[in-house]
Amino acid sequence: MHHLDAVRLFRLVLEQAEPGTVVHAVADEGDPMRDLAEAIGGQLGLPTRSVPAEHFGPAGAVYALDQPASSELTRKKFGWQPSHPSLLDDLEAGNYPE
Repeated sequence: MHHLDAVRLFRLVLEQAEPGTVVHAVADEGDPMRDLAEAIGGQLGLPTRSVPAEHFGPAGAVYALDQPASSELTRKKFGWQPSHPSLLDDLEAGNYPE
């Protein structure tokens, strides 16, 4: 999610949420880790390849899981709609410094 979308949601939550409210600040629902890694590698001019989850130690199991996320309830409750480029679009456009 773009940082400006996150900031806008954070402000809405501070202004409107009841104590204990849970929000899910996710704009990009379902970007595969592989696509993100390939976009980063492409911008850095580095090759990417698939490796077993065990290569990443204990974190590997987390990376290997399908972890769908949705901000549908957060969007409805706060009238929040992300309006900036997605993380994948930003990475592919080279909008992150090396």
